[in-house]
Parts: sequence; structure tokens; C-alpha cells
Amino acid sequence: MGDYKTILFEVKDGIGYVTINRPEAMNALNGEVLDELAGVFGYIDKADEVRAVILTGTGRAFVAGADIAHMRTLTAFEGRALIIKGQKVMSLIENIDKPVIAAVNGFALGGGCELAMACDIRLASEKALFGQPEVNLGIIPGFGGTQRLSRLVGKGMAKYLIMSAETLKAAEALRIGLVEKVFPPEELMAEAEKLAKTIISKAPIAIKMAKLAINKGIGLDLELGVAFEAEAFAGSFASEDRIEGMQAFLDKRPANFTNK
Repeated sequence: MGDYKTILFEVKDGIGYVTINRPEAMNALNGEVLDELAGVFGYIDKADEVRAVILTGTGRAFVAGADIAHMRTLTAFEGRALIIKGQKVMSLIENIDKPVIAAVNGFALGGGCELAMACDIRLASEKALFGQPEVNLGIIPGFGGTQRLSRLVGKGMAKYLIMSAETLKAAEALRIGLVEKVFPPEELMAEAEKLAKTIISKAPIAIKMAKLAINKGIGLDLELGVAFEAEAFAGSFASEDRIEGMQAFLDKRPANFTNK
């Protein structure tokens, strides 16, 4: 699994726990963190023992943004290279076969908000804060924020949040659809684990195909999207899990899925 300096990683009962661990820098993203996230999610993507992932941060922050002290020293060419690296990491997280749950425990600003948006589902602490404040620094979101935010909350709201650099409390993030659920801080990880275990109990191939159909279909028009859905449906229908799931339903018993 590798040795990591800026993240913590463990697997327990089918859940991979990825924790960004730079509390002295509010878990700010730099090149090293991005490299280690790429490494751990590349491993997770191929690891049969991992069925779902919970991504969170240490201390008061999920991720408080990118490492501005480092970015200040970069040339435009170097800045572009950093952004492309970050975009690749976000796309990796978004597109691995396993569902990824963001447990947003605190500040999720700039790159932190973008990281949360790359996850499949966002659960937030009541103390979480969200925002894309990049225009305050003379730049724009670059880790996919202009694209994922508009897809999650709509074009007008995305423009409002990015152009105003307004910071949102968890309740408002929930209202506009940026997060799915909000919990008291002390309940956040337990609720994330509960959700992960619920997803793990379902047919793995069906979960994979559902994620694929949603991710790919959202960029297509409706006709092409439902055509893609039909192919993803066929992929799940061809699995042994489909036979088991339907038979278990008829037998009125829990299904025993095998991921085949």
C-alpha cells in the first residue's frame, strides 16, 4: 500500500479510510499530497478488499485549500502543471469503480471543496464550511471547480459562489445541493461508516455500473444517456450477482453477492 507522509490510510471491514494529515497546514493540498492521493486511490481502484472509501481530514479542516505559499512561487507554466496534476487526481477519485464518500469535517475551501465535489457523496459536519475563494487570490478554481460546481448546484449558483467567493455553512450547502446530508460533528464518521456499510451490502457490479452510468451519462444528451444506461444495465444483468439478487428476492432472504 506504500508509505505516506501526508495522508493516513487503512482498510477495515471493506472500507478504505483515507485521511489527509497535514493539520499544521489545515490539510492544504500541495504536490506531495496530490501525488499521495493519486497513489492511494490508484491502489484502492485495484484492491478487491476495498469496497467503499471514506475520505476526510485531520483536525479542524477537511482541506482548507491549496498551499498558497507554495503556489505564490510558481511560474505560469509551473502553475498549469500543478493544476493538471490536481485535475488528474480529482478525475481518478471521481471515476474509480468504488464509491467514495467525503466526510467533510471542517473547512472545505478552494481545492478542498473541489476534492469533496470529486467524491460520489458528500456528508458534512454542522461545522463544515464550503467555498471557492480563488478570485480573492487573482485566480479561478482549477481542480475542476468551475465544472463540477455548476453540475452540482446549477450554472447561476456556481457563478455566484465563484465570483463572490462567498463561504457557505453546511446548512446552506445542503439547501443548494452541494452536500447530501449534514450531521453533528460527533456523528459524522459513524454516519459515513453506516452509509459505506449500506452500499457494501449491495451488489458490487450493480454499484459499479450505476456509478459509471451516472458519471458518463451526465455529459450526454438524454437520448445518448439512456442508451449508455442500457449498456450499463446489460453489464449488471450479465453478472452472477443479478441471478443471486433476484433469487434471494423470490426466496425472501438476504442476497449473498460475489462480485461476479
